[in-house]
Amino acid sequence: MQERPLAVLIGPPGAGKSGVGRKLAKYLAAPFVDTDARIAQAHGPIPEIFRTRGEQHFRQLEREVVAEALTEAAVVSLGGGAVLDEGTQSQLGDQRVVLLTVSPSAVARRLSGSKRPLLATESADDRLAAWSALVDSRRDIYERLAVASWDTSTRPITAIAGEIARWVTEQEEERARL
Repeated sequence: MQERPLAVLIGPPGAGKSGVGRKLAKYLAAPFVDTDARIAQAHGPIPEIFRTRGEQHFRQLEREVVAEALTEAAVVSLGGGAVLDEGTQSQLGDQRVVLLTVSPSAVARRLSGSKRPLLATESADDRLAAWSALVDSRRDIYERLAVASWDTSTRPITAIAGEIARWVTEQEEERARL
């Protein structure tokens, strides 16, 4: 039987996928895979990839890294835009996909000084408007792919990760009974 992730975290930039994912992996005693971190480790900083090679090149790298990560028994955190790729969407069809959401007011604090290439604007208001437009354009995909969702706006990541860990454990127990 091929390995598969215990959980795949998706959601918009600033939703806490990396932070919740690290804590969730610790609770489940599993490896943590952050696909953006893997890309940066292998190819350099993501803003630099966008600047020198363009978004299309980055998305190709992302597609390859995500495909590899989806074969690992780990907690996997995808970059916010990874779900735009139809091949990735297809690969996520049989995965335990968790959508992390966040309110605009909560994400505004998290994005201050952001180096995220699709949100690189001078003012905080422009950055929040860009984030909102980005989320609106991806919302249907996020919601279609997710089998469960948690909001990270106001609660501690330890509490959220604990709830997701209990849910994953229940899902794994159910899968083992089948």
